[in-house]
Amino acid sequence: MSGRMFLNVVAQFKETTDTRIGVIDSEGTVIACTDLQEIGNKWPQLVQPINDSPDACVTLEGKTFKALSGWGGSFDFAAYAEGEGEISRTVCSMACVALNGAKSYYEEKHDKTSFVKSIISDNILPSDIYIRAKELHVDAEQARGVFLIRRRDEHAESVTVESVQNVMTDRQAGAVVSMGENDIVLIQHVDAEAETHDLEKIASQIEEALRVGGESTVVIGIGTVASHLRDLAKSYKEAQIAIEVGKVFDTEKFIINYENLGIGRLIYQLPTTLCEMFLQEVFKKNPIDALDKETLFTINKFFENNLILSETARKLFVHRNTLVYRLEKIKKLTGLDLREFDDAITFKVALMVKKYLASRGIEA
Repeated sequence: MSGRMFLNVVAQFKETTDTRIGVIDSEGTVIACTDLQEIGNKWPQLVQPINDSPDACVTLEGKTFKALSGWGGSFDFAAYAEGEGEISRTVCSMACVALNGAKSYYEEKHDKTSFVKSIISDNILPSDIYIRAKELHVDAEQARGVFLIRRRDEHAESVTVESVQNVMTDRQAGAVVSMGENDIVLIQHVDAEAETHDLEKIASQIEEALRVGGESTVVIGIGTVASHLRDLAKSYKEAQIAIEVGKVFDTEKFIINYENLGIGRLIYQLPTTLCEMFLQEVFKKNPIDALDKETLFTINKFFENNLILSETARKLFVHRNTLVYRLEKIKKLTGLDLREFDDAITFKVALMVKKYLASRGIEA
């Protein structure tokens, strides 16, 4: 536990009392005090006497000590006040009340974060989730959005828990968990009726807040809304898949929603051997590599403009007849007429399969 947390509480007493107040750890080291010069002093000889009086104040060497709650075989932390009189005992007891409150809040917050991490990591039995949630006063049936925040590349700065927490408008309505060197997971309370655009709005706020010099430093994967705590692990896996699929098929996007992956998600889950067989069946006349870059650019523009000849020709700055000629050339090479809906669908999927295999280092 950080001594800074105790120091913040102790500092508030400095304005209300002239009595010196501090906190020692289980080894007798002063970790917080209204007199900053006293921090770091070591009083190991006082540890045992304090352990022998866990529930009451004890006066030792001109000071009054009292162990904070949580005492078992020995105390973890103890408060002290300068002096041995009644005033010192009262001040020490009052300090204990405030410090115990801060300690409980810190421990509960820490335990909640560990609890959430156990759930999304699948390190807790489903039957234990409800019991643990009740102990930590966590609403098991609160709807939650799961956002996986990953730095875009190794040259970008690592994302920190603190940087994501600073983006949150209400820290009590969520949890931020570190899941490795490059990944941070935000579990955010959302409305039970939250839709895709609601989650994407939250993700956009995070992405914009984490930009450096106007440049995006992260990519964010969004899982489906978890209506129960036990659904967090599933939503987290979906957010992971969203980023992985987006890395292949939507390289220009910074925010990828699992619910919007479409055909890319299906292709990503196929064995590579099936993908290779599919390409061989589609391109019997000539392999897809027989198409030059200009032809592939024309095909992609044709798809972008919903197979509309006139609009595609306008975007390519060519005559409509020139575009028809190019499509006829593609038909001769591949046997697929992109003006026909079924052939266009087949070709579009084939391009995505090719892209997927290339991401796996497989030439097809």
